[in-house]
Amino acid sequence: MKNGAIGDMPRVDASDWAKVRALSDADIHHDADSPRTTPADWDGAVMKQGGVVVGRVRGANKRPTKVQVAVRYSPEVLAAFRASGAGWQTRMNAALADWLKSHSPDELTA
Repeated sequence: MKNGAIGDMPRVDASDWAKVRALSDADIHHDADSPRTTPADWDGAVMKQGGVVVGRVRGANKRPTKVQVAVRYSPEVLAAFRASGAGWQTRMNAALADWLKSHSPDELTA
């Protein structure tokens, strides 16, 4: 810290760390200076480091939502799509959607 009148000021830590370490979770949660938060308190929150926003903030979904599932593909199919670079999952979805356009639903159970 810089003080224009006297130059550099030594950093002094006046925290009573023994007292802080002795606090239970209940003590901390009931501290009037740190009330519990709600999910609404975090709406629109962004991470900043040094006053600069870091990380990517997602907005509202502008496209129809997708459903997350766990599936198994052959190593060759997966390697081919991954080798195509970023966006490979979107391209895989497009390939499956294209296949559905030219095949009947009955072929899915065959």
